[in-house]
Amino acid sequence: METWRMIATGVFALGGLVLVLVAMAQVRDRKHSTRAQVTQTGLIALAVLSVVTALVATVLPETIAWALVAFVVLIVLTLTMVG
Repeated sequence: METWRMIATGVFALGGLVLVLVAMAQVRDRKHSTRAQVTQTGLIALAVLSVVTALVATVLPETIAWALVAFVVLIVLTLTMVG
């Protein structure tokens, strides 16, 4: 595996985990949300994150992989600066 793939995969996965936690927190903060809804949101987000992380690690071209990494990092930085 190329070095750039390992770095991109790690950064994407780390940023994605932060976004999964943010999504779960947003569901939790809604009125009348149950623990099951929070868990369901977390599981769906983790499944999507796992698939996209696997794609970054294996088949996506360099440009698209780094664009996804940049997008996730931009979202995480925006959420942390605003919050």
